[in-house]
Amino acid sequence: MSLTTISYGGGVQSTAMIVLAVEGRLGLDVDAALYANVGDDSEHPDTTRYVREVMQPWAAERGLPVHELRRVRRDGTVETLYGRLTRERSRSLPIPVRMSNGAPGTRSCTADFKIKVVARWLREHGATKNDPATVAIGISVDEIQRASNRRSHSYERITYPLLTLGLRRTDCARIIADAGLPIPPKSSCWFCPMQRPSVWAAMRVDEPDLFDRAVELEDLLNRRRDRLGKDHVYLTRFAKPLRDVVPEGIQALQLAYGADDGACDSGWCMT
Repeated sequence: MSLTTISYGGGVQSTAMIVLAVEGRLGLDVDAALYANVGDDSEHPDTTRYVREVMQPWAAERGLPVHELRRVRRDGTVETLYGRLTRERSRSLPIPVRMSNGAPGTRSCTADFKIKVVARWLREHGATKNDPATVAIGISVDEIQRASNRRSHSYERITYPLLTLGLRRTDCARIIADAGLPIPPKSSCWFCPMQRPSVWAAMRVDEPDLFDRAVELEDLLNRRRDRLGKDHVYLTRFAKPLRDVVPEGIQALQLAYGADDGACDSGWCMT
């Protein structure tokens, strides 16, 4: 029998899919939800906390396992996204940093640390080209532009049940609240360049230690670029260091209400 899984990102939409699956309202008979953790040093700590302390026990009590997956190298060691970025002598830039002209760079983070990790689990659990697994992605109708019919692998079939049900993100939040669960934080890596300026501003005010780590990461990447004779890259679209884009104090609070960037269009992140 074919597998049916939920791609669980730890955010509002994919959490709502788990609730709907448990309640028998998703339109799919789900076998498991799969949380591809890009690394405890990479995921926002609020996301991993919600997954482990709220969603995994809640879903398990109701018969739906939420598996936490990781990227495992051939030698059996676990690789994290932050670890790849900061590895000594690494030239890898797997995240969608902004180039000096403001344009986004290429990225491989979603493919390497989420799509391939989930695909490996599906293969190991019986998915084949002739019997593909169904993977439900949490894109709601207010983000329909993020949906794509492209497959990453022949042994999986992507579906968007929230689109079929006509649900928006606000509907998803209501579904979660009605189930008696807290609303999860928006999921992403804490250093993701696709984050909105308002998120960076709030981070500087509310999570200064995490913001400082992002500044240090940006500095590290650019010291490496200097050695290679390449232009600087940035974690925002403003072609300036993060510490300058998001000033301290009341100005950061004001920026939180300013213009926003778009979100990752894969559907595997930030859902």
